[in-house]
Amino acid sequence: MASAAFEEIVEDFEFLEDWEDRYRHVIDLGKAMEPLDDALKVPATKVDGCASQVWLHATIEGGVLQFDGESDAMIVRGLIAVLRKLYNGLALVDVLAVDARAELGRLGLNDHLSAQRSNGLRAMIERVREIAAANA
Repeated sequence: MASAAFEEIVEDFEFLEDWEDRYRHVIDLGKAMEPLDDALKVPATKVDGCASQVWLHATIEGGVLQFDGESDAMIVRGLIAVLRKLYNGLALVDVLAVDARAELGRLGLNDHLSAQRSNGLRAMIERVREIAAANA
């Protein structure tokens, strides 16, 4: 049950034949994101469990999740962009219903990220789920 924005990424990945092109696409998605305001890069928004520096800042309006993020690593910034496409705009109960591992598996990310990056991605997903659960 992914968002329409995430489905667009799935379609884009179907046209990109090799992983290097997909990897570049993920990085480009991260480059296209607005930078997170430095005032939001605080311990409360920092995600532990990532090899690089990662911050996620969420807002909830009318039971709908929106979040922004930042990382000092280009690929991780791109992964944040992918997660934003997966979750932003969903009702909190729908965020909790998303099987992120299966959805990201559709992109082949599970097979092409290092163990450290995979752990960091799991930590980011867990943070998003914690935010949704705490506010549902």
